[in-house]
Amino acid sequence: MSGARSHDLVARSLRSVWHPCTQMRHHETSPPIAVAHAHGAWLHDADGRRYFDAISSWWVNLFGHTNARINNALKDQLDRLEHAMLAGFTHEPVVDLSEKLSALTGHALGHCFFASDGASAVEIALKMSAHAWRNAGDSNKREFICLQGGYHGETLGALGVTDTPLFREPYEGLLRASHVAASPDARLARPGESASDAALASLERLLQERQGHIAAVIVEPLVQCASGMAMHGADYLAGVRRLCDAYAVHMIADEIAVGCGRTGSFFACEQAGIWPDFLCLSKGISGGYLPLSLVMTRDDIYRAFYDDDVRKGFLHSHSYTGNPLACRAALEVLSIFEDDDVLARNRVFAAAMAEALQPMAHDPRIANFRQTGMIWACDAVIDGHPDKADFPRRFSAEAARNELLLRPIGNTIYLMPPYILDRQDAAWLAERIQRTFDAVMEAA
Repeated sequence: MSGARSHDLVARSLRSVWHPCTQMRHHETSPPIAVAHAHGAWLHDADGRRYFDAISSWWVNLFGHTNARINNALKDQLDRLEHAMLAGFTHEPVVDLSEKLSALTGHALGHCFFASDGASAVEIALKMSAHAWRNAGDSNKREFICLQGGYHGETLGALGVTDTPLFREPYEGLLRASHVAASPDARLARPGESASDAALASLERLLQERQGHIAAVIVEPLVQCASGMAMHGADYLAGVRRLCDAYAVHMIADEIAVGCGRTGSFFACEQAGIWPDFLCLSKGISGGYLPLSLVMTRDDIYRAFYDDDVRKGFLHSHSYTGNPLACRAALEVLSIFEDDDVLARNRVFAAAMAEALQPMAHDPRIANFRQTGMIWACDAVIDGHPDKADFPRRFSAEAARNELLLRPIGNTIYLMPPYILDRQDAAWLAERIQRTFDAVMEAA
């Protein structure tokens, strides 16, 4: 595609497409990039420029763009079954995927309930929790506890347990209020204090105050991504599980961003040696190919809905539930994990990447350098800079000039690349990120 055609495509997009998570007026000065094709870790625009997808296209792409194995699986599935309603029907991809995911939990969780996106999975888990208590004769339990800075999606139910003002405040009057416990974000710890211990104490106070009314506690295990990659230890998750058991409330683990190997284990909860009552997956489960989300739950919760009375059934649905193409992509993702020993390979790359980033870790203009598995983050020290609010856009634009796709969250610079990289990629990435950071800070 020629430069002229690229310019035309961008203009047409701005006339016809409302882009997500975007103040559209900003595109007057920072137009969107017209992507023409992609392969591996690289996106190529319509003018021949390339961009290293260092954030996996919003954390979804695990094994590179146009991955041959996933492509071939989808081509095969296209000739077999593209879609059939899952109400009253079933098919092999959805059954195989449900069985394999349950096996990965040692069958502690199962009976996968499918949807399309992360927010929908959260909605399902919230509804299932309150409805399960109602079916058990405890209809008072219909309140939820979320965490300070937590993010679970932008549908109304998911926003109700989201504590991110930028997304929540415009719709406050439409939302059902939830209780907010302190975050275990290690950056919030006071001297001599454990952030996890303080957060667990905050959670227990709420459980005591609202005892008999709380249906569930929802957490993002190990990393609160949208809250500037706020990281915490596995001990916090074990403490949440203990408190949920003690106060007879459900634990919902939102692993939409942190599942599928992002934190170093396939499920983040594994690192705490616990399983929640509900586990939400999306993003990476389909390798970044097709919209897919799901909720896994315990057998006793499934049995709470098993009745002759249709009103006790879980009647949530959408037309594309359990889509065969999306499930087939997810099955190939699981096969790649197994065949290529991806988690072990990731550990090797993660060590190389951490080593390559050490100059930034010790840069006085950087604070709170941190890592969990295949997620790296640090905070630019920009207090007092007149362009502080504009830092993410300026950084993204400079990154693009350096062939990088990066989107800081506030002053937090983070890296969440696909699982196909080597030591040479680590060195190149670290050098380009440092170059981008230096240019942005010098221009501030």
